[in-house]
Amino acid sequence: MRALMISGDRSGSGKTSITLAIAALLSKRMTVQTYKVGMDYIDPSYLSGVTGRPCRNLDSFVMNGDEIQQIFAHGSRGADLALVEGVRGLYEGAESFGDSGSSASIAKQLGLPVVLVMNARSVTRSAAAMVRGFQIFDPRVDIRGVILNNVSGNKHIRKATEAIEHHCRIPVIGAIPRMPDMGLTMRHLGLVPFREGRVDPLFEEKIAALAEQISAHIDLEALLSLAAQWNPAASHADTIFQKHDSSGVRLGIALDEAFNFYYSDLFDILPVLGADWIPFSPLRARLPDADGYIFGGGYPELFLPELEGNDRMREAVAEQSRAGFPIYAECGGLMYLTDTVLLKKGWQGRDREESFTMCGVFPGKTIMPSRRIISYVEGESLGQNPLGAGHFRGHEFHYSDVALSPETKYSYLLSRGDGICDNRDGAVTGNTLGSYTHLHPVTSRALLAGFIGTCHRLSANRSSR
Repeated sequence: MRALMISGDRSGSGKTSITLAIAALLSKRMTVQTYKVGMDYIDPSYLSGVTGRPCRNLDSFVMNGDEIQQIFAHGSRGADLALVEGVRGLYEGAESFGDSGSSASIAKQLGLPVVLVMNARSVTRSAAAMVRGFQIFDPRVDIRGVILNNVSGNKHIRKATEAIEHHCRIPVIGAIPRMPDMGLTMRHLGLVPFREGRVDPLFEEKIAALAEQISAHIDLEALLSLAAQWNPAASHADTIFQKHDSSGVRLGIALDEAFNFYYSDLFDILPVLGADWIPFSPLRARLPDADGYIFGGGYPELFLPELEGNDRMREAVAEQSRAGFPIYAECGGLMYLTDTVLLKKGWQGRDREESFTMCGVFPGKTIMPSRRIISYVEGESLGQNPLGAGHFRGHEFHYSDVALSPETKYSYLLSRGDGICDNRDGAVTGNTLGSYTHLHPVTSRALLAGFIGTCHRLSANRSSR
C-alpha cells in the first residue's frame, strides 16, 4: 500500500476541496482509504462518501501513538492508497511549543510524506521562502511536493514553480487557478454532512464537478510517485480491534440527518466490546427495543419541527430514561434530551423567538445561538454514571448553551474545556448521561465498555425478575 498526507500552509488554503477531489478521482482506479487529522465529522463524511470506505480520524492530542498506529493499520486493510487530510496549517496543534494535535505529528508518527497545499495568491518567489520555512521548521517532517492554489495565470505559475523547485528542491505537482465557483461549492457543501446533503438531487453532481475542475490542474501520477510504501501488517500488533465474545447487549443508535456525528471506529469497536447495534431515526421512527441507547451529535436545531412532531419518540425516550435504561448523549443528543430548544430572534433569519419541545429527560433548556465553543477537552469521569469512572480526552464544538436545573448532578470534572457549566460536564439523571464532550471510541473504549457493561447488568436484572 502507498500512503500520503495532504496538508495546508494555513486554514483556507484549499486543502479540503483538493483532497476531496483527489480522493474522488483516484477512487475510480484504486481502493482509497481516507483519514482526517483532528476531531472532525464533516470532512470525514465527504471523504467516506466519495470513496465508499469509512474515513477515520487521527489526533495526537486525543490518541496515543499505539492507538494512532492501530487505527491507521485497521482502516487501511485492503486499500491501495492511504490518503490523509491534515487539519488547518501543517504545524497547528494544541500547543504553542509542541506539535500535539497537529498534522505534522501524525506525519512523523506514521512516516507519511507530505504534499503541501499553498495558498499562492499574490506571491511568486516568496512562495519558495514560505515552503523553505516549512521544510526547516521541523526537518523530521518529510515534505515531498507542493500544490499551488489560487494562482492567476501562466506567468504566476511559472515564477512560483521555478522558485520553489530551485530553492526547495521539491516538485510543484499542481497549480490550481482561482475558481470562484469552487469556493462557493465548498461553502455550500461544507454546511451539511454528506448524509444530509444527499437529499439535494444536485449534490453529487456538485462534488463531481469540483473533482473535474481540479483534475485538470494536478498531476495525479506525480502525486502517487511521492507516496511512501506502507505495510499495515508490519505495524503494531492489532489488539484494539480484536473481537470478543458477544455479551448479548443490543444498542440503539440515533442515526439520521439530525444525528450523525459519529466516528467511524465506533461501529467497529462496539462488536469488539461485545455489543450489537441497530440504527433508528428520531426524526421519523419509533424507539426500538434495546438494552441501551446512544444519541450522537449533529444538527438537531435544523430539524426541530420534525423532532418535536415525533412525539411518540420523545415520550418513549423519556419513559426509557425514567425506567433506568442506560442512555448516552453527546452535544446534539444532549440538546434533544432537554425540555426545550429555544431559537433566538434573528437565528437563521427568524423574525421572532421560537421554542420547540424536546424529550424532557434533563430539566432545562437549550438556547441557540450562543457563543461558539471549540476546544479540546480533558477531564475525569467521577463515576456514578452509566459509563463509570476514568480519565478521558475529547473535544467540544457547539453554538448552543444548555441551561439545566440547579439541582442537576454532573459526573465529569474538566481540567480543559468548558462543558455544560463551570468546567463541569456529563449531566446525569438515573442511568442517563448527557454531555457536550465528544469522546472518541478508541481512546475512551474503557468508558464505552463501562456503558455496555451497565446495559448488560441491567438487562440481566430485568430478565431475572
